[in-house]
Amino acid sequence: MIPILQSPRAGGELYTYTPRQAAPIQAPKAPLASRIAYSAAHVVCDPFADTDPLSNAQIDWDATLAYRRHLWSLGLAVAEAMDTAQRGMGLDWNRAKELIARSTAEARSVGGRIASGAGTDHLAPGAHVTLEAVEAAYEEQVSFVEEQGDQVILMASRALAACAKSPEDYERVYGKILRQVSKPVILHWLGDMFDPALAGYWGESDLDRAMDVCLRVIRANADKVDGIKISLLDAEKEIRMRRLLPEGVKMYTGDDFNYPELIRGDEQGYSHALLGIFDAIAPVAAAAISQLDAGNTEQYNALMEPTVALSRHIFQRPTFAYKTGIVFMAYLNGHQSHFRMIGGAEGARSVVHLSELFVLADKAGLLSDAELAVRRMKQVLALAGV
Repeated sequence: MIPILQSPRAGGELYTYTPRQAAPIQAPKAPLASRIAYSAAHVVCDPFADTDPLSNAQIDWDATLAYRRHLWSLGLAVAEAMDTAQRGMGLDWNRAKELIARSTAEARSVGGRIASGAGTDHLAPGAHVTLEAVEAAYEEQVSFVEEQGDQVILMASRALAACAKSPEDYERVYGKILRQVSKPVILHWLGDMFDPALAGYWGESDLDRAMDVCLRVIRANADKVDGIKISLLDAEKEIRMRRLLPEGVKMYTGDDFNYPELIRGDEQGYSHALLGIFDAIAPVAAAAISQLDAGNTEQYNALMEPTVALSRHIFQRPTFAYKTGIVFMAYLNGHQSHFRMIGGAEGARSVVHLSELFVLADKAGLLSDAELAVRRMKQVLALAGV
């Protein structure tokens, strides 16, 4: 029998919640076919490392790689060393290199699909930074990812955002890097709600004008661009851009608010996926896309729709703190033995937020073992004085 839970509301009032006994989501029996679905994957920190958790947190490699095997077993691809892995927010380039190398080797061993982030995060933004320095930083990281045999996800650059003076500077830097890559890359446009240091990216504060710059870059280098992932939390802008992409260039939605409709698509096309929320909702996401493969749109909608409230909760402002909810879901579902994060980011959300996350996850059918999840939720609440 699943025990009841005494959960807090804002202000400290407690209410009783009894999780439902949902049937476990069945993994797809065949590879996903109609959509490419990348889950940006989190990292599991080593809770017993005797180092500063803010500046020198260590990674539990066994648990981190086990989670990637879990994602691959569901038919999802892995987007490695992205912002979901706290890239630039606890995970520096040196540790990201090790993560990319280990995950790529693991992908080869199980036949999993992987793409990895290459950016400029080892180059600190500052007055001394030049466009040439940004280009060299990109070249270093792109070369490393390609040496592993990975597809490159060309991440947005804080250093470029800080030193670029015009849209032409972006066109110059991206053009130079794209001409050098050995195979098509996925571009990554991350909105400032995910990273405030990326405000005004592409040299424009207006998103429509920024999109025009980005499209110029893509059209000038279409043979080197597999697709673009945009994370602007604006479905209309994504659809507009999707319809303007050159033939053969894919749209990968990064919209953690509107992903069901964007992946489902319309009479003029659809988006593939490269999403942080797929880390948290992996079983449902894989099952839903499998239904889409079979032409069963109603069942796709029925599976996906209950996850939206959970995702909007996890990604509420400040949006960049969403990683806390992603890791908390992995903890509730037994994929890691603790709720600790690199950089101490487990403290980035309130206990009221985490309590509501638990309820929404249960309603979406995403607690794989309700008894275990209740027991772990009670431990977190007890630490908060509940």
